[in-house]
Amino acid sequence: MKVSPYLWLHGCSPFGKDQNVALACTCTKYCIFGTNKKNMRQNTPRHKLDILPPLRAKVETIEILRQTNKSTAALAELKGIAKTIPNQAMLINAIILKEAQDSSEIENIITTQDELYKALVVNRMRVSAQTKEVVNYRKAIFRGFDITKKQGFLRVNDIVAIQQELVDNAAGIRSTPGTVLKNDKTGEIVYTPPQDKAEILDLLSNFIMHFNQSNELSPLINLAVLHYQFESIHPFYDGNGRTGRILNILFLILNKLIEVPILYLSSYIIDHKPEYYKLLNQTNKTGQWEEWIMFMLKAVESTSKDTITRIINIKRQLDSTLIKVQEKAPKIYRKELVELLFEQPYSKIELVVGKLGVERKAASRYLRELESIGVIESQKVGRETLYINKELIEILQK
Repeated sequence: MKVSPYLWLHGCSPFGKDQNVALACTCTKYCIFGTNKKNMRQNTPRHKLDILPPLRAKVETIEILRQTNKSTAALAELKGIAKTIPNQAMLINAIILKEAQDSSEIENIITTQDELYKALVVNRMRVSAQTKEVVNYRKAIFRGFDITKKQGFLRVNDIVAIQQELVDNAAGIRSTPGTVLKNDKTGEIVYTPPQDKAEILDLLSNFIMHFNQSNELSPLINLAVLHYQFESIHPFYDGNGRTGRILNILFLILNKLIEVPILYLSSYIIDHKPEYYKLLNQTNKTGQWEEWIMFMLKAVESTSKDTITRIINIKRQLDSTLIKVQEKAPKIYRKELVELLFEQPYSKIELVVGKLGVERKAASRYLRELESIGVIESQKVGRETLYINKELIEILQK
């Protein structure tokens, strides 16, 4: 049977005084009305999660070790290529927004890059709820990155802080039973994560200890194990998948496999969504790790190669733009000005003023001249004028 995608149903609590009436889901997207609580307890698959780490023999097969070498090499190449861009803010801003969009799309939160960039730079702009969720995801990534840089480790409370930034509420770790994982095609309940808050907290403590602790396993094998474990604990009412994907990149940074948050697996998961959910469930049912770990290792290799291509294209376009401005608009040429257009693909006068320390009149003249030579295009949004680096946007959309 083809099983995917699964819907995490979360935040359910008894509706009314009778414990056997339908359960009402506090989530705005999904609900399980009509489920009898007594029957749910009897019929729901419940696998007690093992604590970490797993037995090495199960996660270090020959095939896994071979793929680990390929994935590690691709990631090392990405780390080196990233250093060729002197202004890392350009890289981080561009790729993080792409990830925010992709990761949210996995949860059926759909928005466009145009909406996202406008939401970030236009003052007092009314944005859709979905766009706000994606912008919050971006904030959550930066929150996690800042914590990681300052501390060099994560705590359970830090994971909670990242999730709260993501969902924009303080509901915290689940304390109400009723969370189940269902097949959205058949309605079959295929997995029930831990229900008791004390058990969830114990599992999170074990998870974070393994997250911060070096051991003899390759960090990339550990990444696959940790991602499975976090998604299986499913500690929050909302945002578990997105929080787990943020933790992936923070783990790579903590293990010095990459220096800035530029590798994300969401686009790979979107392209292989049925397999991703099938293998999560299969690992839970069978306790066999190989297929799941191979999936995650291949995701790292594929995504690293895609990101390398994107970085090379960004650098090529940056160099080309620098030359173009030098040749066609030498009077306004400043390296910082051109870099701003790559750091903020949707720019405006205020950003130029802040970046270059010039007056508004000069900033306006710079942007108009850059538009006249075809480097950017202007677009009116309400009372503001945005200047868009179209060629960069095309690279980011590929």
